Amino acid sequence: MAQETQRETQGLERTGVVRDSPSWQHGVEAGLIGGLVMGVLFSLLMPPVIENAIPALVGLSGGIAGWVVHMSISAVFGVVFVGALTQPRLEAVADSLGGVVGLGLAYGVILWIVAAGVAMPLWLSAVGFPSPPPLPNLALMGLLTHLVFGLVLGTSYHYLR
Repeated sequence: MAQETQRETQGLERTGVVRDSPSWQHGVEAGLIGGLVMGVLFSLLMPPVIENAIPALVGLSGGIAGWVVHMSISAVFGVVFVGALTQPRLEAVADSLGGVVGLGLAYGVILWIVAAGVAMPLWLSAVGFPSPPPLPNLALMGLLTHLVFGLVLGTSYHYLR
């Protein structure tokens, strides 16, 4: 009985250590929360993006497909964000709410330039999308939506970990 209690306590201690370190699961969760908010903005402000362009990245069409693809990408981007936070220079900054939100906003700008600005137009052209965005696609509405994603991602991650 004493050995069982000791094992249970050790398991709880190990769980606490894992929970305090950057977690890819929290990255998925924060990415999904950020993606949800960004997707709502797309649906309200730029419906063709969520209904046509995003699902076309994987050969699909329609709003539901767009939401599934968008949320999947958001989860992956959340994991990448958390992975970046393990870098020593970023790890110290990410300890505070302000620091992790600032990093989230910077990450949103990077995603706007790299993913929306370059990768998406090239990818849509490659799959034969009828009206791909220009290259580079640096529309201000795209910047706004990616900043909101980064803001919500950083804030969510801070409170989830």
